[in-house]
Amino acid sequence: MTKLTTPRTVPPAVVLSFVILALVGAWSLLPMHFTSFDAFVGIPAQKLQPPSAHHLFGTDNLGRDLFARVVHGTWSSVTSAGIAVLIGLIAGGLLGLLSGFVGGWVDPVVSRLIDVLLAIPHFLLAVVIVSSFGFETINVAIATGVSSIAVFARLMRAEVLRTGTSVFVEASGLLGGSRWHILLRHVLPNAQRPVVALAVLRFGTSIMVIAGLAFLGYGDPPPAADWGLLVASGKDYPSAPWLVAAPAVAIVVTVLAINRISRWLRRAA
Repeated sequence: MTKLTTPRTVPPAVVLSFVILALVGAWSLLPMHFTSFDAFVGIPAQKLQPPSAHHLFGTDNLGRDLFARVVHGTWSSVTSAGIAVLIGLIAGGLLGLLSGFVGGWVDPVVSRLIDVLLAIPHFLLAVVIVSSFGFETINVAIATGVSSIAVFARLMRAEVLRTGTSVFVEASGLLGGSRWHILLRHVLPNAQRPVVALAVLRFGTSIMVIAGLAFLGYGDPPPAADWGLLVASGKDYPSAPWLVAAPAVAIVVTVLAINRISRWLRRAA
């Protein structure tokens, strides 16, 4: 007898979060459709103008339209965060899978490596890595991804161990299923859901970390339009608070939307 389940309704806050992320994604892919201003060339005579109908976010100290710079800076911020999440998800997921599924001497070795990485503050580890490889956005993304490997590895290991003791996994083994069959058919499909929710959450965290590193000068130099760099440039002009407020609001709203979606996915799983 099949049990009928009522479809889950998506909360309005989650719908709004998806709309915000869709807009951010459109900004990153098609910035020219949202603004006609050049993000890197300004009009000095129009510098430090407050937000208006002509300049939605105002202008900066060189007369550049701030809305155009925020829109064009989305690509760098979002892409870097995506690369960081992929690095952490793939490397950390493989480590956690290896530790939890293979077991034996592999488990304590990988677990101690994870403990060492977790003992180092993520932001500090990212600073050390990017300082070693050079101040570029791609290096910032790699550094942020490496700093999140331990988090993915710990969660994947826990989910593999939990799933591995399930009745259906034991039954599959008793029926003659190979280890590869058990891994691909039972363990991974059941272990991936919390990991996907974590990946969404780490995407928002990566945006914050990358913005923080860019704020400190570890990303691409000006005239780049990374969100963190825009905040760093705007803090030197206290009489024009919109220079800090506009990119800061973009960061906060994007991260909050991502966090809300992650929480919804975790509950749905």
